[in-house]
Amino acid sequence: MDRPEEPRNESERYEQSSDESGFPPRQPATSEPVSPYREPYEEQPEPPRRRGAGKAFFVGLIGGIVGALLIALVAWPFVHDEMTSPTPVSSTTAEQTATQTTEDEADIVGAVGKTKEAVVSVTNLQSSFQGTDQETGAGSGVIYKKDGNKAYVVTNYHVVEGASRLSVTLSDGTALEAKVLGEDPTYDLAVLSIDSSKVTQVAKLGDSDTLRAGETVLAIGNPLGIFANSVTRGVISAQERTVPVDTNKDGQQDFNTEVIQTDAAINPGNSGGALINTAGQLIGINSMKIAEASVEGVGFAIPINEALPIMRDLEQNGEVVRPQLGIQIRDVQEFPSGYREDRLKLPDDVTKGIVVVGLTRNSGAEK
Repeated sequence: MDRPEEPRNESERYEQSSDESGFPPRQPATSEPVSPYREPYEEQPEPPRRRGAGKAFFVGLIGGIVGALLIALVAWPFVHDEMTSPTPVSSTTAEQTATQTTEDEADIVGAVGKTKEAVVSVTNLQSSFQGTDQETGAGSGVIYKKDGNKAYVVTNYHVVEGASRLSVTLSDGTALEAKVLGEDPTYDLAVLSIDSSKVTQVAKLGDSDTLRAGETVLAIGNPLGIFANSVTRGVISAQERTVPVDTNKDGQQDFNTEVIQTDAAINPGNSGGALINTAGQLIGINSMKIAEASVEGVGFAIPINEALPIMRDLEQNGEVVRPQLGIQIRDVQEFPSGYREDRLKLPDDVTKGIVVVGLTRNSGAEK
């Protein structure tokens, strides 16, 4: 008996499953998962291994490593800060720096406040051909003493030189007549007296011998005669400088004076003003500067320790009495050889020395 022919494939089996063949009709596909087994008890062959499984594993592994590295990089700064830079220390340092800056500024502002009202403007008035007084110059001064109805102002000699009348203007704009008590061209100092009823502040005197190079100083004055009570800041460039002085303006050096060198701006009109330290103490009287196009920041002030004895002499005596020999001398080489031999009776081999040619009246040498 012939066996019926087997269907060639699965699709032919489904095509034959019809009502006419007696098999149940083919069911429509559903979204539910289908079991890989056609019957529960039938053993199915092992499904083929997918070729991309190993590749997917390595891709996942690499992705995990990269993710871990990214997390570590993001988290490291926070961990590192906790290990090496404690927040309280950094915060404290910043606060200390800010506090120090504020304290330095407060010291300067406080120092100016202790002296500013003691600095005045001095106007030099001289008679004109028309018989009226005209302003010929302006400078600064410092009120250093108040006694009863008088107050005493120190300034530079060159500020008041040749004045027929002087006017002192206080920090509040009050103008007062001033009287010259004494002048000293050698040290370029002068002392004036004014009515003390409107004086509200007197400068406190410091010690210029304790100054150090690099120390902060402030110059207060009346630059150009129009900017009253201007403040400039600088440092002590050198404590002891010696500069030549020509008192009679003949082009010859007459005296060496000791000064403080500073880079605080000292402009025309600042002469006679105050040089103070950060404690608000008067440590110098602004006097001069080197005025050359190639020079900047070289100003000089008379140390208060040098100026004070002169100020007292001018206040009490109107002049400075300095010890002197009272002799007038000339170099022996200024005389012709015949004069040296005939009049001075000097041997030919004497070529160096001085000759006393006169005595100063009422001097120690004359007496």
